[in-house]
Amino acid sequence: MLKEMSYRPLTATPFQQNSLHTEILPCQPLSSWIRCFWGTEQPILQTADSNTATLVIPDTCVDIIYSIDHTEHTVSGGFCGINDHSFRAYQDTIPGHLVSTFAIRFYAWSACLFAEDSFRSTMNTYHEIGSRFHWLDQAICPILPELRTIQEMTACAEKLLMEKAEKGIRKENEIVNHTIYHILKNKGALEVSALAREVFVSSRQLERLFHDYVGITPKKLSNLIRYQLLWRDILYEPDFNILNAVYRYGYTDQAHLLHEFRRYHSMNIQSARALALKGVENIQDVRSQPVII
Repeated sequence: MLKEMSYRPLTATPFQQNSLHTEILPCQPLSSWIRCFWGTEQPILQTADSNTATLVIPDTCVDIIYSIDHTEHTVSGGFCGINDHSFRAYQDTIPGHLVSTFAIRFYAWSACLFAEDSFRSTMNTYHEIGSRFHWLDQAICPILPELRTIQEMTACAEKLLMEKAEKGIRKENEIVNHTIYHILKNKGALEVSALAREVFVSSRQLERLFHDYVGITPKKLSNLIRYQLLWRDILYEPDFNILNAVYRYGYTDQAHLLHEFRRYHSMNIQSARALALKGVENIQDVRSQPVII
């Protein structure tokens, strides 16, 4: 059912695509589980001013992030659980070292299918990759230092993930899937009690399942999906109208919408749009690309 929903959440700077940050869409068999692969296009020589801050907003995804030091031939990384607030991310730098970044961005409700443990208590946390993805960490870490481009790293990761899927991954939970379907269908506007009725379970049981499979409550996920859909409209609608968005997404009023956006994005709509479009030469080119439901 979720495969029918074309939901593609956006980052704070979704039009950024350069040597420092490149995104690659997954192959079709993995597309319902993985939002994208991302990282540096190829190894970069670090300098003293390489450590710049990146704004990370709640994108309803979770990430496995690897930092590869090609000079020392070492790999480090972590698993970033779903976030319900924005933050600034910094990368440790060692001037003179040749380094690259490679990451796998899963939809928050699908990463658990490839994991070896529950996602309970992973919201707003950063864990060792091996704590939940030991099989992947063990297989990919020895290979990454030998690879030079994000295309090579993506091909390697896709091969491992496809092999894992063919051998057998954790069974999808139909209640969770149906609930997420209804959240997307209703643009995040349904209350938990209504969602529970849609899937014929109690609100308490639904929350337990979401903590296990997603790491967050259905209510909080609904709010984040609504925020993401609003963010899409802000960037892709040439004549974005706040009052129309209030009605479309079930906000109480304009003040409610503005407060919730700022709470998740850490800045107002005007500043967020300016940051996202910084360096974009032709906004019509990016707006013509289909992105989300």
